[in-house]
Amino acid sequence: MTRAVVLDLPNRMESSLAIAVDVLRSANAIQRRAGRAEPFVVHRLKITRATSFRFRAGDVVIVPGIYAEDAADLLGRLRSPPLRRVVQLLTNANAAGATIAASCGGTFVVAEAGLLAGRRATTTWWLAADFRKRYPDVELVSEQIVVADWPLATAGAAMAQMDLMLAVVARFASAKLSEICAQYLLLDRRKSQAPYMAITFLAGQDQQIARAESFLRKNIARKITIEQLAQAAGLTPRTFARRLKTICDLSPVRFAQRIRSEIARSLFETTTLSVDEISRRVGYAEPSTLRRLLRRDFRPPPSQLRRSA
Repeated sequence: MTRAVVLDLPNRMESSLAIAVDVLRSANAIQRRAGRAEPFVVHRLKITRATSFRFRAGDVVIVPGIYAEDAADLLGRLRSPPLRRVVQLLTNANAAGATIAASCGGTFVVAEAGLLAGRRATTTWWLAADFRKRYPDVELVSEQIVVADWPLATAGAAMAQMDLMLAVVARFASAKLSEICAQYLLLDRRKSQAPYMAITFLAGQDQQIARAESFLRKNIARKITIEQLAQAAGLTPRTFARRLKTICDLSPVRFAQRIRSEIARSLFETTTLSVDEISRRVGYAEPSTLRRLLRRDFRPPPSQLRRSA
């Protein structure tokens, strides 16, 4: 039986904490009803500046998301005594041989402990640029919902906690039980944060990238080169590509594709224009190109967008 220690953090996201506990309890209930041993013993650890705990090899420590209104708010919370205590607790857990799984803003706490250095990780998409600046030695894969680099696993924005917990169940119980939990709790298997990333929000974090985004939207029906985007941003093409990767984790080509497909999706949902006409309006001569981009970037697929609307 695996001891799952769920950290009850100050200012944690209530949904994140509840999902962590509910998935573990559901896994236990499913196994119990099948006449099998429960795979987890769930320990909810209330965090204060004085919290202590003796971790051991085989534990899995769950770090829920932390509520923050912006990056400055989150980074300020990381300096608080309770979260500094969490950093020490995670250091101790790692040294003892425990597995650590964190989501959303909780991934910052794990990175503060230095445990993600040299590893692959993800975090909530809208804090990705700030994460990269603070922890340049972490290979951030921000489009992924879950990155399981065991014995450490990280997940994206708040509701990615459910995906993280399914990964924990698969790791410490079985893949089959993880699938049953997903069905039992009506949890959808998702592979990427990309369909949920708001490009305007990300680009708005950098004035020059925002100028390039605005230029592309105003000229969406035209073929725009990388050089033109860079010029609109007031940067050289190389600097523009580097800045764009830092802010949005996208290449210039993918940046343009995401904005075009985003506008196309809106047209599918709000107009009766044909696929050919929408393709022309967003700069694509071939409708098949647009369909391929929409299938990659969004759900539901293009064939369902208008019916859904």
